[in-house]
Amino acid sequence: MAKLIYSGIMSLDGYINDADGNFDWSMPSEEVHAFVNDLERSIGTNLYGRRMYEVMSVWETMDLSGEPAVMQDYASLWQAADKIVFSRTLDATSTSRTRLERSFDPAAIRALKESATRDISVGGPRLAAYAIEAGLVDEFQLFLTPVIVGGGTRYLPDGVSASLELLDQHRFDNGVVHLHYRLA
Repeated sequence: MAKLIYSGIMSLDGYINDADGNFDWSMPSEEVHAFVNDLERSIGTNLYGRRMYEVMSVWETMDLSGEPAVMQDYASLWQAADKIVFSRTLDATSTSRTRLERSFDPAAIRALKESATRDISVGGPRLAAYAIEAGLVDEFQLFLTPVIVGGGTRYLPDGVSASLELLDQHRFDNGVVHLHYRLA
């Protein structure tokens, strides 16, 4: 059975972007990017809400000539994975290996976990909140960035509690800390 993994970069005060929607502070160093790439190798399907999909879809067509090898590697990983976008407002998807769903159905995600041969990631805090509330998320991969942004979109939803077990931690040269948890 595949695991559903919620992974993301967040500020020290728990946000994925600031109050203006900016997330330029979260740009990973090459060292962090390479680590993320290695985590992504086990992912067969990415689940996205509309906003996260729109941010991530640049990996389909971005001109990477002259960019570091870690970016080229990530683009290949992203393009090779299946993608499911959950949106009531998006008319169509613009990337390959992508399908559009109008609503998040926990039973369908449970069935996907049972049938998938590779792990599944959920990207974006709003969609992840649905998955967390439904008890579908098995692991959390947090990249804690040494910045305080003072407000924005929270990485974790309010009103949900769970006991977690720390599986791994890693500190990077730029002060980012990776924390890997599973439900206890």
